[in-house]
Parts: sequence; C-alpha cells; structure tokens
Amino acid sequence: MTPSQKKRLALATAVYWMLLLYILAALIYWFIALENQNRVITDIRLNQIKRDNPEYYSHALKIEAAAKRKTIQYISEGTTFLLLILVGAVFVFRATRRQIKLSQQQQNFMMTVTHELKTPIAVAQLNLETLQKRQLEEDTRQKLISNTLQEANRLNTLCNNILFAAQLDAGVYTANKQEINFTDLLQGCVDSFRTRFPLRAIEENIQESVYLIGEPLLLQMLVNNLIDNALKYAPKDQPILVSLHQSEKQIHFAVADKGEGIEEGEKKKVFDKFYRVGQENTRKTKGTGLGLYLCKKIVEGHRANIFVSDNQPQGCIFNVIFRTT
Repeated sequence: MTPSQKKRLALATAVYWMLLLYILAALIYWFIALENQNRVITDIRLNQIKRDNPEYYSHALKIEAAAKRKTIQYISEGTTFLLLILVGAVFVFRATRRQIKLSQQQQNFMMTVTHELKTPIAVAQLNLETLQKRQLEEDTRQKLISNTLQEANRLNTLCNNILFAAQLDAGVYTANKQEINFTDLLQGCVDSFRTRFPLRAIEENIQESVYLIGEPLLLQMLVNNLIDNALKYAPKDQPILVSLHQSEKQIHFAVADKGEGIEEGEKKKVFDKFYRVGQENTRKTKGTGLGLYLCKKIVEGHRANIFVSDNQPQGCIFNVIFRTT
C-alpha cells in the first residue's frame, strides 16, 4: 500500500469513528433528555393528586408504574437502535475497507498486467527483428522461434485469463459440458509444458482412462494455470509432480512443487481475485493474481473442491477433488 493510500485509509477511518461516536453521543443525549422529561411529567401528575384523596396511593403507584414503563420503553428502543447502528457501522466499515482493498488490488493488477503484456510483446518483436535483419545459423534461428512461440503462448494464456475473468464477472459465460477423457487432456497439457520449458523437470503419476463430465476449455485452463503456478514458484532445479487418480467416488488431481510453500493464513486468500502472496513492492515472481481465482471458479462450476496442502519436506500441493456420484 502506497503512502497516499495509507493516508486516505487513515482519513476515512478517522471520519468513520468520529461520525460513529457522534451518533452514539446523540443517542445518549436524547435518552437522558427523554428520561428527564418523563421524570418532570411524572412529578406534575403526582402533584395534581390531592393527598387527602383516599385513592392517592393507588393513583401514585399507577403514575410511577407508567413512568417505569416509559423508562423501559426508552431503554429497549435505545438499545435496539444502538444495536442497529453498531451492526450497520460494522457492515459499512468492513465494506469500505474491502472496497479500498479491492481498489488497491485492481490498481496493482493494472500495473502488473501492463508489464505482463509488454514483456512478451517486446521479446517477440526483438526476436522477429533479429530473424529479419540477420543471417543466423539454423540452431540459433530455432531457439529464437521457440522463444517467440513461448512468449506468444504466455501472452495468449494471459489474455484468456483476463477475458474469462471478465465473462465470469459479467455472468455471460455459458459452459458446454460433455464427457471428456481427463487423462488425455492432462497428458496433453503436461507435454505442452515440457515442450515450452525443456529445462524444467515435470514428473507425472497419471492414471489411464479417467473420464469426467466437464468443459474441455475450462479444464484445460485449470490444468495450465496450476502447472504454470507450480513452475513459477518452484526452484528451477527442482521437479514438480502432476498426479491424477480415480477412486470409487472421486477423482483426485494434484500439482505439487518444492518451493517456499504458503503460510497457513494465506492458503484460502490465494484464491481471491487479484490476491498475490507477499509484498507488492518486493515480489519478484510474475503474475496477475487471476490464475488461482479462475481455478477456483472453474472448480466450483464443476461441483468440485480445490485446496492447498503442505508438501514434504517443503513446498505446497494444489489439490482438486471431483465428485463422480
């Protein structure tokens, strides 16, 4: 959070508490004023009764009882009003902080996505200009072409994530589910990453002939995002493991890495929109904070669950459980 954002948040918080304290003070003031008025009216009514009246005490008791009822009414109504104010204040305060946080995350997202878009475009442009202007050996040409394709794939993935997130938020995406061979889909994604990242080790433990009902494009996006996330945060000299197996009632798909892992308090937050682990100004890994958010939405649309667990001795495992019944 930038200093200006901290100042705005501090100002909004100060104004909020000042208004809340003013409302509470006004409520207490009006209770005291009404109670004093009730006491004055009670004294006037008592003075209007003649003391030699044989029914003086019964009338006085009725007047005192009416005064007590008024006091109880003021207390009950004031308490109800106070509770409503406090509940509303808590709701407004949390909503305001959430909106400020979302605005900050959106600002960070815009800065990140601008960099994420410009980098592959600049790399692809430089590679193509090199191929156009220079006579290179075939091995060098192939490396430049492979690198350009890799950056184009990265750009395509980023655009797909942004477009799909926009469609989800607008509620206009309609899934076309069908029975698919999840084994073949997963194997194809793994092979694609091996081609794109030949220096990275991707191990697999994939059961044959696992079928499920789902949207092929979305499931491919789910697999690609989880594998890409593991490669992004795992050390380059450590392998990641992609596994798939089916039991009687569920299908378990997981991607494990040996990176730094995720703290317990952040394991649920990583699926929030725009959320990224670590401090924005010190983070070195690339990303927009949309990948895991989309994974959660895709999983929810397939009546499945996604969660993070610790890998041993270090790292984390992203688990997806599909129900088969």
